[in-house]
Amino acid sequence: MPLSLNKGNLLNAVTLEMLGRWLLGGVFVYASFHKITDPAQFARIIYGYDLFPLPTIHPLAVVCPFFELICGLALILGVFPRGAVLIVNLMLLMFIIAISINLIRGHEFDCGCFSFSHESGMSAVHLLVRDVIYLAVGFYILLFRQFRPERFVKHRI
Repeated sequence: MPLSLNKGNLLNAVTLEMLGRWLLGGVFVYASFHKITDPAQFARIIYGYDLFPLPTIHPLAVVCPFFELICGLALILGVFPRGAVLIVNLMLLMFIIAISINLIRGHEFDCGCFSFSHESGMSAVHLLVRDVIYLAVGFYILLFRQFRPERFVKHRI
């Protein structure tokens, strides 16, 4: 079944996709700052999840925030948005799995998402819901980019 969009619907869809990119991009750029400036504290947060082998914790603490920053900026600027949203969705899926495992275990942890403060006020269930919503936005961006009519695509990625 071919995708049929009139001009008004397409403009609304383009705006919605752009706002989704800005939202996800902004969240990931913002989330990366404190992790980049204090990788040792972020390593402690990763260690607290009790999921990763010890030798992988420090490389994750250094590399992951830069992926967040680069992918977030790519989404905001519209540079390789499909690749960026794919990586963001994979990170969100990993976050959802990690939070779910610790929730099932009954393990108390600091997610380290936007700060290293233990007083974020968000329960693990709220973190899951928030990340699932972000994942849904990411899937919208990914699917929208695939089905955009050719005349509106400047280049294929």
